[in-house]
Amino acid sequence: MPKFAYAAIDSNGTSVEGFTKADTVGAARAHLLDQNLYPVKIEEKRGALQFELTTMKVKKKELMHFTRQLAVFVKAGIPLTEAMEVIGDETTDVALQRTITGMVEDLRNGGTLSGAASKHPEAFPAYYIGILGSAELTGKLDDTLDSLAGYLEREVETRSKVVSALSYPGVVMVLAMFTVAVLAGYVLPQFKPLFEELDAELPFATRALLFVADLFTVMWYIPFTFMMLVVGWVMWMVKSEKGKIFKDKFVLKVPVISGIVEYAILERFCRILGAMVKAGVPLPDAMRTTTDATNNVVFHDRLVEAQAEMMEGGGFAKPLARTELFPGAARQMFKVGEETGTLDAQLEVAGMYFDRELESRIKRFTTMFEPLMIVFVGLIVGFVAVALVQAMYGVLDGVKQQV
Repeated sequence: MPKFAYAAIDSNGTSVEGFTKADTVGAARAHLLDQNLYPVKIEEKRGALQFELTTMKVKKKELMHFTRQLAVFVKAGIPLTEAMEVIGDETTDVALQRTITGMVEDLRNGGTLSGAASKHPEAFPAYYIGILGSAELTGKLDDTLDSLAGYLEREVETRSKVVSALSYPGVVMVLAMFTVAVLAGYVLPQFKPLFEELDAELPFATRALLFVADLFTVMWYIPFTFMMLVVGWVMWMVKSEKGKIFKDKFVLKVPVISGIVEYAILERFCRILGAMVKAGVPLPDAMRTTTDATNNVVFHDRLVEAQAEMMEGGGFAKPLARTELFPGAARQMFKVGEETGTLDAQLEVAGMYFDRELESRIKRFTTMFEPLMIVFVGLIVGFVAVALVQAMYGVLDGVKQQV
């Protein structure tokens, strides 16, 4: 059971410090209140052997729920510290709970909500903090939190759609490879002694499958080395700077998938930039934060060029149009928004346009890919079946000739 250090005030107004054990921060707080102690500070204490190699990141879904709940409390007029304490007590996410605990402490010490959030990059993206800062200046914190929660909800849904579309082919391919491995590594070797004993002349398909069987049994080190190379290659693309650049460029060249990735990035760009502009963040700052939040190096570099051109007085729509990243409809929306002063509304419309187009592309992708995968797996299983049947006929023919 976790151990919590606390600082509290008893019924006589005396400061008390100590430790208590509880499952969550909320349980620890309730336990102290039962003892007529008003908690001022509660934080989890870790033993010498309890440490983390990396800071736990707060999931986007948890951040969305936190933002939605905080917006409701702020609209109801409840002070931020009390609202966040209630949310922290009720949440079951450990990372978010720790973040809220730290933020409450900062707020009690006179800090601002955006300032407290900026100390927790594992939970709050840069655009989130920028929007909070502008909302505090304008006094529209409740409406801004609602907008942020709506954006986060759409981002979670979009990411779920993209992951679902891209994970399906991977699962099918893994199942197909597993089927081949079982047939070649276990089923075929059972027939190999029979073929050798009868000295039958085997067809090419059977000889090919027997060679694959030898790869998985006798020469197992070859597929094992190949798999290690694949894992190393994937790790290189994920961890190293050059690998990430290669991955980002490669993804944008793969047919069908490139369209899904492009529209997912553009939808996120428009949503974030629109939310920041609507919250009153200056356009140069909003553009810089949104560009930094773009996780594809190709898009990031072109947007950096557009941002530099904007700072030189090139406007907003023209530099973005020169990047050749946005379709004609979006470029027209940017132009109208810039000329009429409704850029935030036009960016929101553009985000909705990209979201609908993204959903359409994902549906087309899955509709096209499902029959292709079925045919692919069918060809593999069919090839194995034909090879086995041909081998059995070859064995029977050999037996007849011997008789």
